[in-house]
Amino acid sequence: MDNRKRIFSAMRPTGRLHYGHMAGALINWVKLQDEYNCFWGIADWHAMMSDYADPGRLKDNCYEILLDWLAVGVDPEKASVFVQSHVKQHAEIHLALSMITPLGWLQRCPTYKEQILNLQNKDLSTYAFLGYPVLMAGDILLYKSFAVPVGEDQSAHLELTREIARRFNGFYGEIFPEPGTLLTPAAKMPGTDGRKMSKSYGNSLQIAEDMDTIWGKVRTMMTDPARERRTDKGTPEKCPVWDVHKFFNKDAQELSEIYEGCMTAGIGCVDCKKKLMVHLSEMMDPIQKRRTEFAKQRDDLKQILEAGAARARAVAEETMADVYRAMNLLH
Repeated sequence: MDNRKRIFSAMRPTGRLHYGHMAGALINWVKLQDEYNCFWGIADWHAMMSDYADPGRLKDNCYEILLDWLAVGVDPEKASVFVQSHVKQHAEIHLALSMITPLGWLQRCPTYKEQILNLQNKDLSTYAFLGYPVLMAGDILLYKSFAVPVGEDQSAHLELTREIARRFNGFYGEIFPEPGTLLTPAAKMPGTDGRKMSKSYGNSLQIAEDMDTIWGKVRTMMTDPARERRTDKGTPEKCPVWDVHKFFNKDAQELSEIYEGCMTAGIGCVDCKKKLMVHLSEMMDPIQKRRTEFAKQRDDLKQILEAGAARARAVAEETMADVYRAMNLLH
């Protein structure tokens, strides 16, 4: 029995992952799995909330996201790795928590309003989409998670989870601990156009892409707009390439030289990008080799998900037994 404190996190299987996912979450997950009892979920129910009309790639995307996780270093021997819908208690706790969650809490959720504006090409006027924070809360509370690894931009979701836990406990007794926050170190990872790296923007560097493809994207990546000519001086803080350098380039002396070279026009943007590619290749080559090997083992991938779901269900069944008793349901 694993007596370490439990933590939960998940990603929606909407396609292959990119360097932003790696910098903002996965590398941190790899570190956390040595310290905590980790539950990493592939949140297919969450993906259905926005893509219910076109789920054709959902199964394949579950495997794609798993391959990216394993390639970066998520270890199914150290953490429970599973698909959300394979643990039916996620749906059960969602229903139980929906009984006590006020509509006003969901309607004021800033991310809900933001998604409605940003995803105007999809019909999001469904009960499920409005209620997705309840399912998210259920995902976390199902494992009575000590904390959740999140970035600062996701802290509002976690506060809503705590509010739902407090309200449930107020009605039925102390069933759920209020999960804390394990803040992920901020990793600003811009896309090739300078905006936040995102699949929906078409500006991402994907974990699965070979380095020739990556170089094609990096070569044309936006830099400091002030550097129109090779002789123009720049400001690294205004350059998306510099932000990527800060994550992948661990050579402090070279970073200092690049910074000074940009400020004085001593180095051109193409040379800066070539230096970046050396460090990208150093980190990504072994990751891509591992991904290729895992991709050959489809049966092994299924077994990883089955074993992870079995471990998750063992915990989830205990939690739901507590919920049924607390709510005075005949169980």
